[in-house]
Amino acid sequence: MQQSRSEVIERDGLYELNAGSDVLDSPRYNADIAPTQVRERTWNKWHITALWIGMSICVPTYTLGGVLTAYFGLSVGEALLAILLANIVVLIPLTLNAFAGTKFGIPFPVLLRSSFGVIGSNVPCMIRALVACGWFGIQTLFGGLAIHLFLGSIFDGWKALGGTGEVIGFMMFWTLNLWVVLRGAESIKLLETLSAPLLVLVGIGLLVWAMPNVSLSELLAQPPKRPEGASVYSYFFAGLTAMVGFWATLSLNIPDFSRYAKSQKDQILGQIFGLPLTMILFASLGVILTAASAKLVGVTVSDPVSLIGHIQSPFWVAVAMALIIVATLSTNTAANVVSPTNDFQNIAPKLINRTKAVMLTGLVGLLLMAHELLKKLGLLVSNVSLETVYSNWLLGYSSLLGPIAGIMVVDYFIIKKQMLDLAGLYRDDVYPAWNWNGFIAFGVPVALTLLSLGSSTFSWFYDYGWFTGSFLGGVLYYGVCRLTGARSVSLAKPTA
Repeated sequence: MQQSRSEVIERDGLYELNAGSDVLDSPRYNADIAPTQVRERTWNKWHITALWIGMSICVPTYTLGGVLTAYFGLSVGEALLAILLANIVVLIPLTLNAFAGTKFGIPFPVLLRSSFGVIGSNVPCMIRALVACGWFGIQTLFGGLAIHLFLGSIFDGWKALGGTGEVIGFMMFWTLNLWVVLRGAESIKLLETLSAPLLVLVGIGLLVWAMPNVSLSELLAQPPKRPEGASVYSYFFAGLTAMVGFWATLSLNIPDFSRYAKSQKDQILGQIFGLPLTMILFASLGVILTAASAKLVGVTVSDPVSLIGHIQSPFWVAVAMALIIVATLSTNTAANVVSPTNDFQNIAPKLINRTKAVMLTGLVGLLLMAHELLKKLGLLVSNVSLETVYSNWLLGYSSLLGPIAGIMVVDYFIIKKQMLDLAGLYRDDVYPAWNWNGFIAFGVPVALTLLSLGSSTFSWFYDYGWFTGSFLGGVLYYGVCRLTGARSVSLAKPTA
């Protein structure tokens, strides 16, 4: 006979939910966004390290140095320093927001119900989901190009397909990504664990290939592309903000993964080991290979897929493209499909299960890339560059996501004092439907960001959007909660 009231069980500092009919029958619950049981939390620090290696080694990371030098006016040395510092900075919200996922086994949208309300959580969820779907489409373009070049290295006739072959490759890679996520968290863990050491070896191999053809001293001595005599600080901090924005998305939805961690120590060490070092090393590799590409293949090429496509040996092209497909797949599934899958389910858990949410993620990503796909098919002529779109996007969306990160940290650690009503997060009788404290703290920084776009005096508020937004969002949330008397929700004493 099914119990009527849910029970919360505590095991060595980790909480799990023994769901009763009050939760199982709730419209806010389904099995896919339910808290993980302690026995399901099997990811140790090396699994989480592998997750970050797999997510960080990808084409956009490779191009970050070029983005900072071309669009943000930084020198090579300044660009690499900005990348390193940004990933150290982003570790702070990543680690803090992962705590609740590890302790209670809950995904990102369920955690947001505490700070934005049970229904209101869908607003920040959809902001996060849209960004993830956009990145899913961009990464799938890179993966599709790799498949196209892989098949072209094996079948001579495939090369003649040109842009059509790239679109076919896109759809093949699109399908592969959705298939991996549909198989569940253990499938993603296996993919990341197997791909991480392989990707590190690939990076070392590419470095050995490039180093004889580039002078590091000359590379670091190249002057920055900014007005002569201009102060470095404004350019550097704008670039730093953009680089923080690169993983600003994951700093929000990290509970989607930390809910599988064995302990807080595992999630903390795994992120420290996996993120900053991988990002700086692979971004540095991108700078070196781009500089060496003129001697390697006769033309300057800024992305690894196109660079390897210039190699004359079909065998090495095939091997390299297969590895890039693995690298892009490991990034895309974890970073860009898991989050919107959970976010879309949060809208109506009883109507949208994981399978439907994965397909919805794929459809939105496909629609967002329709412009590029039509260009490749020759059905649309446009001068809009994909690199320009995502370099501008990095800075813009980080301004929107910063306040959410600040609100989440303040809500969990200061207002709720690291204690949540686990069963109440899946019902309508504990947390409000709309937590207006969260929306006030979110809306003010966003409004100021939009207003600063039209003001030269306050343009710094936009340029440093993630920092200004997260700080102001957190401070405002704390202040509004104090004024309204919001405090932690007591949790019924758990059973051991």
